[in-house]
Amino acid sequence: MFSLQTIFGQGKQFYGLLNEQAEAALDAARALHEMMRKSDQVHALDAFKLARERERVASNQISQALVDSFITPIEREDIEALGSALYKIPKQIERFADRYVLAQHHLEGVDFAPRAAMLEKAAGVVVEMIRELPRLRMDTMKPLNDKLRVIENEADRLILELYRDIYSGDLDAKEMFLLKEFFEILEKAIDRCREAGVVAYEIALKNS
Repeated sequence: MFSLQTIFGQGKQFYGLLNEQAEAALDAARALHEMMRKSDQVHALDAFKLARERERVASNQISQALVDSFITPIEREDIEALGSALYKIPKQIERFADRYVLAQHHLEGVDFAPRAAMLEKAAGVVVEMIRELPRLRMDTMKPLNDKLRVIENEADRLILELYRDIYSGDLDAKEMFLLKEFFEILEKAIDRCREAGVVAYEIALKNS
């Protein structure tokens, strides 16, 4: 017979690994915001590679733990869904950083910092939600979910403003393409945060 200590031990293990994934995503978002705040400098990609590797290790450990563990604190499918959603955040951020370093000389004067700050804020909310998840309390999860939705809505509003600028006729074809591509990658990164938050919220709702 499994004791309560065994059950709680398994819960701590999975929640700890999910938290590691979320914190790795936040590290990547912080690194990107810092990069955008210093857009006039030459940048290395080490911070993004480290964040992705940190996330990848946690993801692999979750997969192995699901194989090895008979008891999990929440349904296996929910752990897998949340892990998958968290995995996509630093991956999307690294995609932006990789391309930005290559195209930086074509993007002089473009200020990505406000959107990067919004992304960092969204990733921070995701970390809060993952930390709160073991308690399965809707009185704390719902305000965080609402906060994340507000950030997503603001990002959607800003992308519409961008489209107005793109199609104003003041930009050439190359500028239009670059602005659209880079801002859409940033928007998708924020969407990835929102998706992870929705999964965490739905898990709490189902188990509360």
